[in-house]
Amino acid sequence: MIGRLRGTLLAKQPPTLLLDVGGVGYEIEAPMTTFYELPELGSELILHTHLVVREDAHLLYGFARESERAMFRALIKISGVGPKLALAILSGMSADEFAATIHCGDTASLTRLPGVGKKTAERLVVEMKDRLKDWQGHAVAPMPGKPAQAPAPDAVKDAISALISLGYKPQEASRMVSQIESEGLASEEIIRLALRAAAK
Repeated sequence: MIGRLRGTLLAKQPPTLLLDVGGVGYEIEAPMTTFYELPELGSELILHTHLVVREDAHLLYGFARESERAMFRALIKISGVGPKLALAILSGMSADEFAATIHCGDTASLTRLPGVGKKTAERLVVEMKDRLKDWQGHAVAPMPGKPAQAPAPDAVKDAISALISLGYKPQEASRMVSQIESEGLASEEIIRLALRAAAK
């Protein structure tokens, strides 16, 4: 199992990033909570990872914090929750916010996430409550060496593409992004604002 990678960030197109580790480029899928903290391209990056082996692919998932990876691993043990849905959940709220939502039994907040219907939300609350009873909130510290980023010229297009990858329908993703005052913003910030608005 590949549990941790340290390398140079070569590319980032949510939900996928490319990390050069000793000359080998690893394609890694990550939740938006990790993307919000990525340094600029060419910087060193350390990710906690989880490898999923399927018959047709080996998929690597990366997380800024061990707590995110722990939550991802807990989520994919739930019947009907695969890695893609777990990433969508962790893109819509942090691991600590998700734990608080589960403890409160707030199914309404969960159903606002892409791919989470009423039954899935109810199942998550029932099955995750015991698993998260000892969950301790983790301090959210920024990743070291994260400088300000210049907005990408195709930030809006990239944001829409990322939202579609997270499970939103194309028209819905376009509508969400069009409601954001996106001029001068990087795609990660547009996505963050769109997801925050969708959660209200």
